[in-house]
Amino acid sequence: MKISYNWLKQFVNTDKSPEEISKILTAIGLEVESLEKVQTIPGGLEGLVIGYVKERFQHPNADRLSVTKVDVGAGEDLQIVCGAPNVAAGQKVVVATVGTTVYPLSGEPFKINKSKIRGEVSEGMICAEDEIGLGTSHAGIMVLDESATIGSSAKLFFNVEDDFLYEIGLTPNRADAASHLGVARDLAAYLKIGFTLPDTGSFVTDNHDLTIPVVVENELACPRYSSVSISGVQVKESPDWLKDKLNVIGLRPINNIVDITNYVLHGLGQPLHAFDADAISGGKVVVRNCPEGTVFKTLDGVDRKLSSEDLMICDAVKPLCIAGVFGGAESGVKDSTTNIFLESAWFNAVAVRKTSKRHGLKTDASFRFERGTDPDMTITALKYAASLIKELAGGTISSEINDFYPVPAKPFSVSISYKNVNRLIGQLIEPAEIKSILTSLNIDVAAESEEGLELKVPAYKVDVSREVDVIEEILRIYGYNNIGIPQQIRASLNYATKPDKEAVYDQVANLLSANGFYEILSNSLSKASYYEESENAVKILNPLSSDLDTMRQTLLYSGLEAIAYNHNRKNSDLKLFEFGKTYFTDGDWYKENQRFAIFITGNKQSENWHQKSNSVSFYSIKSVVDGILERLNLKNFIIDDVTDDFQFGLAYKKGDKPLVRFGKVSAKLLKKFDIDKEVFFADFDWDLILRSIKNNVIRYQEVSKYPAVRRDLSLLVDQQITFNQLQIIARRSEKNILKEVNVFDVYQGEKLQVGKKSYALSFVLQDEEKTLTDKQIEGVMQKLIVNFEKEAGAEVRK
Repeated sequence: MKISYNWLKQFVNTDKSPEEISKILTAIGLEVESLEKVQTIPGGLEGLVIGYVKERFQHPNADRLSVTKVDVGAGEDLQIVCGAPNVAAGQKVVVATVGTTVYPLSGEPFKINKSKIRGEVSEGMICAEDEIGLGTSHAGIMVLDESATIGSSAKLFFNVEDDFLYEIGLTPNRADAASHLGVARDLAAYLKIGFTLPDTGSFVTDNHDLTIPVVVENELACPRYSSVSISGVQVKESPDWLKDKLNVIGLRPINNIVDITNYVLHGLGQPLHAFDADAISGGKVVVRNCPEGTVFKTLDGVDRKLSSEDLMICDAVKPLCIAGVFGGAESGVKDSTTNIFLESAWFNAVAVRKTSKRHGLKTDASFRFERGTDPDMTITALKYAASLIKELAGGTISSEINDFYPVPAKPFSVSISYKNVNRLIGQLIEPAEIKSILTSLNIDVAAESEEGLELKVPAYKVDVSREVDVIEEILRIYGYNNIGIPQQIRASLNYATKPDKEAVYDQVANLLSANGFYEILSNSLSKASYYEESENAVKILNPLSSDLDTMRQTLLYSGLEAIAYNHNRKNSDLKLFEFGKTYFTDGDWYKENQRFAIFITGNKQSENWHQKSNSVSFYSIKSVVDGILERLNLKNFIIDDVTDDFQFGLAYKKGDKPLVRFGKVSAKLLKKFDIDKEVFFADFDWDLILRSIKNNVIRYQEVSKYPAVRRDLSLLVDQQITFNQLQIIARRSEKNILKEVNVFDVYQGEKLQVGKKSYALSFVLQDEEKTLTDKQIEGVMQKLIVNFEKEAGAEVRK
């Protein structure tokens, strides 16, 4: 949400600087994410002064140029060469002096330098309005009236103010602060000063020539509907002050009528809608629901099929507007509009939220209605807007205010006890201070006792309906930073279950971070298109968008999105990891599974002068996976091949469940994400990891003083035989002195029989008690050969 500093000061009179207010707002729960200085006119007319043309004569070397002598109040006149046809002696003009940067409407800004033009010295520039951003005319220089003071700042003469823009991260529960008035109320409460509402005293009904009755058929969806008619208006461009207000907060001015409704919305937080009264058939407005499937064209020119649950603003014949969400193409204000029907309503938040979601329409109005607006603001906003329309667009107010409000909203009744206030805040706050804070927040004290207060909370504070909510309000204004830090902290020691999940996470995260990895955090919501073939995907009933409509079932896709994002920004060497949950349905049940993922792509190290850059490979990801499992003391797992999303890879299993699957991501999948580099991915079942290390015991073992012996075998086997099968045979053949089994070469080619491949295996033998003899070593190797031949059909290659 964008808030203007100058606009904010219209509601609360304070001399606090923009930076001070930024700190205050953040401290009271309205987090300022950014503070930016903005200028309604680029450059803010800095360096431009008012000058007086004392002389003007023809340039001796150019027919279309003039040479002038200009007094800018500096004691010495400036000679300026000017090409404008209307320059003349006796004029007061705007002058850009040497060193000033000028910001034209079109083209790049440029700096004024002392120069020679066709042989004549020029010490500045006499400005046209388009050359300094004040208008679009380039017919000649600006000629000012006699009230301009020679040598004074053009910035002051044109009343150009610098402004500051706050970007506030508004939390969903703070609907009451979704406007300049809402922010001003909190600021005033903290500063213990008052705030000012717009003056609506000038509102008066001129005649009754355009009275349009209103019928509300759905009172549940529209508890309050206020309206008034204005006739004889002229739709035109808004004045500069109004356009500046909207421009600062990022809104594009449209015309004076629409701009006024936007101005009131962002000022007071009350959405308004202006209808072309001549487009209302049957002379009345009906608030109702339309039949299912009714086609309605909205302001953006799209034909939308309505639901029977959509609340509509209609006339006697047709729908005019989707209530609280979006206007219609036929009933909106046009350049030819002369009569206005102005609406200010309080709609049911749930109804607006469902309609907005159903049609995928997010507007400034729906943003506020679906969170809850102030039911008592409709009349104030209506009078304020109608008075502005009369002032800026002419016309007359041609009806009384029609206010449908059968059941007025009541303030929330909340009881609080001083004991609970102090217990939850953690600090003793005097009752007088508590009452002062509540009063500053417009919360009335209905009754008081020694134990606490009976309160009436205004209806616009939609999130303050319980005692704990009121206590939070007290704490916000009292100040989080004013809560003292105790000198002594008492705590009970709790038995921690083994393993400590956080400690294990820290071990792995620290290991990876120390090796150049970066942790990422992705949204648990993902695209349904990723899981089209899945029957157990968890669908979101009310998704924010089509990209966030399904709970993720793997960390792979969000990781590839992050990689694609980085690749598109020329960051191609990536080492990433992520901890996160995946989600599945199982009949009527839902399941969560904690996962841990690693991604590697690009080069192993950055390019430098003393070594070449080498791309990462399968063994890069394998070394990381092995290092993590070794750090967690996980051993004796089964190795198997994997496919699925992998072009090739391995799985390390405990029983029939994979601890981790890793390998090269398939080219087909990478193409979907527009990634043209190899990506290697590892997917750990973190829940299984934690269960597997639960009973891990670290034992010290003295380094053996007896040497280990290595022997190699080259085996010719059928193509379907895996290294894991050979490893199992070897482990089963010798359980005592066989320490390691490794594969150091695999060959498939023309020199071998069809359907065959060759494994080169190494075996490390060691006895902890004595030195191995040749006879023992030979005996083990023969046993291995026999079992390989018998169980795997292997042939030893000589």
